[in-house]
Amino acid sequence: MSKHINPNRMSDAQKSEHIRSVVLQAGIDLRQRHAWLAHQDAIGATIMVISLAGMIASGWLYIEGVIPWWLCVPVTAIFASFIHELEHDLIHQMYFRTRPWANSLMLGVGWVARASTVSPFVRRKLHLHHHKVSGTESDLEERGITNGETWGLRRLLMTADNMLGVMLRPLTMRKAVRSYIKAQQPASKEEFIKLLREQASAFLPLGTLYYFVFHAWIVLHVVMWAAPLLGFSGPQWADGLLQKLDVFGVVYMLPSLLRTFSIQFISSNMHYYGDVEARNAMQQCQVLNPWWLMPLQLFCFNFGSTHAIHHFAVKEPFYIRQWNARIAHDVMRKMGVRFNDFGTFKRANRFHLTPAAPAQQTRTA
Repeated sequence: MSKHINPNRMSDAQKSEHIRSVVLQAGIDLRQRHAWLAHQDAIGATIMVISLAGMIASGWLYIEGVIPWWLCVPVTAIFASFIHELEHDLIHQMYFRTRPWANSLMLGVGWVARASTVSPFVRRKLHLHHHKVSGTESDLEERGITNGETWGLRRLLMTADNMLGVMLRPLTMRKAVRSYIKAQQPASKEEFIKLLREQASAFLPLGTLYYFVFHAWIVLHVVMWAAPLLGFSGPQWADGLLQKLDVFGVVYMLPSLLRTFSIQFISSNMHYYGDVEARNAMQQCQVLNPWWLMPLQLFCFNFGSTHAIHHFAVKEPFYIRQWNARIAHDVMRKMGVRFNDFGTFKRANRFHLTPAAPAQQTRTA
């Protein structure tokens, strides 16, 4: 950083712009050193194909008895995490910008690979809105994954299960949906109803089917376990169905659970909520990368360490953010972006360190 740049004399907007310029220049320099990075569409498609192949291969090896369930689940979840990052970048039109059909095809295929999420076509609107008003009342995307909730068993369950995230707090989610719709400034009652229906059907059809099967699987296991204890025998058809569901659980549902919990735990705690300024990137999120979170970072492509970079330089794909993370972290730290603000867990993700006073910069790591 140039000597004449004094963060203490800069506004948050100036700090954000400085971070953005440094990160983007690092990306330019990287692409000049590695010409193959210019083929961004091909890179995205290749990552998608390899990730899908990895998920399928891992499941097939388990079914054939080559690898145990405890290896299949994390391996599949890691490959699925690459696809999640691809979906995020596709939402920002980083791949196939001039070929919308290819962009949509990748989004659709990615949803099939990770059906525990809302439709990526609905999420696109939610996510772009999130960037405008991150951490404020109408930030439905982050509220949906428990950002802003107090920590306890309820939030733990909701972090792992998106459907429980709705069922266990219906009034909160209803208010969040209405705030989001109001922020879209619908021009008529018909447009309001259209937006409301869009959010009500956000999990349809894949997500709804996934959670129906997932919850039925859990309930059936509980019934079959409890029946003998109560002096009953389980239904005869249940054993055969459970065997099939157990296989599906290992190759698909448990990896989805692991990946979903990892990304939503990291994301909901690295983003701030409730007392931040809209469009102020300096208050939107922190860098969350302590060593003890590495087991979760493994299943969300080091999201806690690199996603804050995205809030300053939106158009850099996830692998470039990871590649240039050291440069980005250096300038972000100097500009005052928080690193490892663990108090967020006690403050329900509020930005201010105390309710009555503006936040002081936390110690950087």
